[in-house]
Amino acid sequence: MSVAYHAPFMRRAIELSARALDEPGTEPFGAVVVIDGTIVGEGFNHAAAHHDPTAHGEIEAIRDACRSLRRTSLEGATLYSSCEPCALCVAAMHLVGIRRLYYGASLAQSDAALACLPEARRRAIDSSALRRAAGQELPQRDMPCEQHQAAQAMAVLGSWAAQAR
Repeated sequence: MSVAYHAPFMRRAIELSARALDEPGTEPFGAVVVIDGTIVGEGFNHAAAHHDPTAHGEIEAIRDACRSLRRTSLEGATLYSSCEPCALCVAAMHLVGIRRLYYGASLAQSDAALACLPEARRRAIDSSALRRAAGQELPQRDMPCEQHQAAQAMAVLGSWAAQAR
């Protein structure tokens, strides 16, 4: 598809990101989900406003699309984002079946633009650290973890799967 085809969707993602300039508790990351040339979901970062660290623009657009379509699969959809998505957003895209991504600023570009933020704020949006951690098996991650009560958890999973047949 041509650059002209993608232009309105990228423009909308960037317009959504610009809302952060005027709305407290938001950040400049916007996204739209497109199926068959139609925007089916929109979102921009509301993490601080909603007290939800997962309320990234891409996640909000996915949530909006799933609610609008009344389904949890967006198989074959395309996501347009004002910025290269973090590992959390990429994982959500995989979970719902989004197959193509177009983005504006790269992570390196956004990191450079946001370098003036206080250190505590930069840590909260360290996409590189998130990518490194998300790609590792649990025992290799910095966060300590232990498995407990596996048999009980498996019993619930087994019962649910039996009911779902």
